[in-house]
Amino acid sequence: MAKAVDQPQKKIAFFEKYLSIWVILCILGGTLIGYLAGGKMEVLSRLEVYQVNIPIAILIWLMIYPMMLQIDFTSLRRIGRKPTGIVLTVVVNWLIKPFTMAFFAWLFFSNLFTAFISPEQAGEFIAGAIILGAAPCTAMVFVWSYLSDGDPNYTLMQVSVNDLIILVAFVPIVGLLLGITNVTVPYDTLFLSIVIYVVIPLVAGFVTSRTLIKSKGEAWFTQELLPRLKPMSVIALLLTLILLFAFQGVNILNNPLIILFIAIPLILQTYFVFFLTWYGGRKLKLGHAVCAPAAMIGASNFFELAVAVAIALFGLDSPAALVCVVGVLVEVPIMLSLVAFANKHKY
Repeated sequence: MAKAVDQPQKKIAFFEKYLSIWVILCILGGTLIGYLAGGKMEVLSRLEVYQVNIPIAILIWLMIYPMMLQIDFTSLRRIGRKPTGIVLTVVVNWLIKPFTMAFFAWLFFSNLFTAFISPEQAGEFIAGAIILGAAPCTAMVFVWSYLSDGDPNYTLMQVSVNDLIILVAFVPIVGLLLGITNVTVPYDTLFLSIVIYVVIPLVAGFVTSRTLIKSKGEAWFTQELLPRLKPMSVIALLLTLILLFAFQGVNILNNPLIILFIAIPLILQTYFVFFLTWYGGRKLKLGHAVCAPAAMIGASNFFELAVAVAIALFGLDSPAALVCVVGVLVEVPIMLSLVAFANKHKY
């Protein structure tokens, strides 16, 4: 009897694998720059149009645009064939996840950590967590799906549905939950953020992908162009983090434990949503290739959008923006642990 050929071990790309390390280095570098520069950083903070910081907007657009190139809305035609996984993704991401994130944030920031956090800080920390929880993952989930042997075509459908829902549900959900926390909601800025960071790159990505696929072919687009653009997203993310922590430097040095306080509810939320979706999918008899990506999407976040919206609403040096940045820091190692769990319990 012939020996079975071992399947090559799937590996995460270099930049994505060590993203947490790059984030830590950016935190240290940005904090140092902020401490040394002092008031000089205010020059960058004043480069705004309608509360949108221009340097940060450019960097975040560079992050999001390559992701939107990957979205293929023609895949939505296949939803009717296997709708259960899509329904699970929508229910978890839009009817459960934002509210559990708000609950964990309220529990820790307004109750358990009151000895260390002022009420004003607590309000903005909760706001940042709400913004993060209302933005389901659209890019890194392709990596998590690949590593956990997910169905790439079905993952694409799940992500495409979420991107469409973001257009109509993100603003009302964030507005509702921020209203509950007694945070004033500038709806004009919130709508503007969605237009700048979702609608424009989504339309631009769709038009670009259709045009280039037609002229160059799908093989060139997926095998040549997309791999070249992927580092651009990571580099733009890291530059954004350096700027954010340059503005947050003094606050962090005055309260170095603040990162830990923020990380705790975010970590609990991530594991809670993953296992809720994982066991919910198994109860619904979803196959591993659909259930695993659904759980990964629920657990992870569209942190690029969350960072942009938090900055637009509360400012570069705000506690809300800091929460979204810490979300980037903790997400990669947590998601790698969940990929390991999914692979160990494959069915």
